[in-house]
Amino acid sequence: MTFSKSLLTLAVTLFLTSGCVATDETNTNKQVLADREPEATTSIVAKHAVVGEKYMVAAANPYAVQAGESVLAKGGSAIDAAIAVQLVLTLVEPQSSGIGGGAFIMHYDAQGRQLTTFDGRETAPKAATPELFLDSEGKAVRWIDAVVGGRSVGVPGVMKALADAHTQYGNLPWEELFSDAIALSEQGFEVSPRLHKLLARRINPGVEQLPVASDYFFPEGEPLAVGTVRKNPELAALYRKMAEQGVSAFYQGDNAKAIATAVQHSEIAPGLLTAADIQGYQAKERAPICVGYHSYRVCSMAPPSSGGMAVLQILKLLEHKNLSQYPANDPEALHYFTQASRLAFADRNVYMADPDFQAVPTQALMDSTYLDKRATLIGERDHKQSHGNPVVGLSYAEDDAFELPNTSHISIVDAKGNAVSMTTSIEMAFGSTVMVNGYLLNNQLTDFALSPKRDGKYVQNRVEGNKRPRSSMAPVMVFNEDGSLRLVIGSPGGSRIINYVAHSIIGVLDWGLTAQQAINMPRLTNRNDVTTLEQGTELAKLKAQFGLRGHEVRIGDLNSGLHAVEIIDGKLYGSADPRREGIALGQ
Repeated sequence: MTFSKSLLTLAVTLFLTSGCVATDETNTNKQVLADREPEATTSIVAKHAVVGEKYMVAAANPYAVQAGESVLAKGGSAIDAAIAVQLVLTLVEPQSSGIGGGAFIMHYDAQGRQLTTFDGRETAPKAATPELFLDSEGKAVRWIDAVVGGRSVGVPGVMKALADAHTQYGNLPWEELFSDAIALSEQGFEVSPRLHKLLARRINPGVEQLPVASDYFFPEGEPLAVGTVRKNPELAALYRKMAEQGVSAFYQGDNAKAIATAVQHSEIAPGLLTAADIQGYQAKERAPICVGYHSYRVCSMAPPSSGGMAVLQILKLLEHKNLSQYPANDPEALHYFTQASRLAFADRNVYMADPDFQAVPTQALMDSTYLDKRATLIGERDHKQSHGNPVVGLSYAEDDAFELPNTSHISIVDAKGNAVSMTTSIEMAFGSTVMVNGYLLNNQLTDFALSPKRDGKYVQNRVEGNKRPRSSMAPVMVFNEDGSLRLVIGSPGGSRIINYVAHSIIGVLDWGLTAQQAINMPRLTNRNDVTTLEQGTELAKLKAQFGLRGHEVRIGDLNSGLHAVEIIDGKLYGSADPRREGIALGQ
């Protein structure tokens, strides 16, 4: 495949003229890291939707989007295209996602009008215990000692989830989906401004500390320069094996042994992962969670995602506020939004965990009576919220997991109307920085609570062998009253994903914006702490107005990376976030 240089030029231009980074929310080292992205914001230049009538793909890098569009043009399904996009993202956007990480995948079968989800979240090694991240004195280790190195690596799940989905919903042969990624790995890709800036800012010290990653990303001691053609023959070789032998080439044999060896012998914080852990990994097909919102049906991932639950809670908590009576981003409406977010985060931080290990009160948390009662706590002044008690007798502690913002989202609708909403991640920028066969391994185990007990109570989201850590990833699909698909959307951004996605959905469903307009609009977040208003936007000018309502206000860069496909009157509108380098393509 010949990749279009015009697309790359467009992406570079958009990147250099638009903003990005999420800055600090608290004064802890952990949060400073979690909210740092590399780019400096000047102003946000609005993007425009791409219109198609057959198919559409929106994702985080032009190379990957072009690969996905090529698959759709050949008659490939939405899941076929998602596989091609992910394989290329592993190469060109290694800081955010990859085959060494995990994903949550929503799939809509248009013919049967059936929605399902695939949980490709990483799992902890069988030998892991709740004390994994405690030091010799029984205290949680420093953030830097947790996130870098082999100890933080979970079994990668994204390829198994994609393979399972392809078995059910694929149209093109598995091996065809690898051709573009193999060619690009062998021929080389041009390093984007965003990848360069992430490296130049050195936000993950492990990239230079671990030799394999350092040699790849810092040749001759300097970060890869913008426009450098970077080849990855090791990744190409693995992709060839996977194309020929199937997903077993990743989870068994040489690759599984290489992962285990790299983790166990990491120069920093050796881990427990074994080849048997990798060989035994299973993705899980789970039912989505859905709620009615006005005349729409909004669906997302069930636990171990906390993101889906929190997004849906925010919407239901605000439904009776009738936000459509306000203009888009009206300060009063946004105040209510922050208060609903506080309530959702208060519940999320206590109850969300892997449902295969802990009882997660999903139905109780979404119960209309419970949410109506919680909604009465939304007042005219800002204040911190405590978690609710949806079930008598539940008593858990709030956890101290790290959730870092380098993730990616893919939205696709194919020619038959099938759709994929997929959020995929290796956690922190460049993950654990342990690199194997040309790809980076995740550091998702830091999404577990580092301290298994707080105030004498067990934390739901504590580390346990074979368990999946809690996540904020929130892929979403919205359906019209007649059951037809309306919107496919999601975002990266760590725990801020919840605010980014919920705010954008409100923009479309309440304020009558197009998906692109909703993605372009200035952002704000509140995770039951401070209210952050996006730097360089009209919202930042309202700091004093929010202060009068009792908000502690910060001005910061809010680096969402929303990608959406909206369906209106039979046409497809692909949308990409102006804060990152993604695009949409369709026909």
